[in-house]
Amino acid sequence: MDIGMALGLFAIFGIIRYRTNPVDIKEMTYLFVVIGVSIINALANKKMSYAEIISANAIIIFVLVLIEKYWALKQLVTKSVIYENIENIKPENYEALKSDLENRTGLTINKVRIGDVDFLKDTAKVTIFYFNSN
Repeated sequence: MDIGMALGLFAIFGIIRYRTNPVDIKEMTYLFVVIGVSIINALANKKMSYAEIISANAIIIFVLVLIEKYWALKQLVTKSVIYENIENIKPENYEALKSDLENRTGLTINKVRIGDVDFLKDTAKVTIFYFNSN
């Protein structure tokens, strides 16, 4: 039954990861933890007391809260923006581009990457990187 359970989990996560829209790694981790905890609870035998099961679940939740609050405090987030001030995409105007995007978005930007440039419309697809402090 253990090999069957492992293959079933592998199939579930294979379908979720490769057959659907991309799922964020953090959401995938929480999904994995929820499925793992539910399997632990379902496979608990008669020899285990309710206190042992509840304490195992509490430890898992406590570890997740610690990781979420303290270890993963800053997360690098990306956002794509269509930028129309085409003069600022030149390498020598990087600081002007960054400060303009910071003023417009209200974010403290860590890095800016310039993607596709459309000179007919005078726009550029810009990816901004900033730290999200929940």
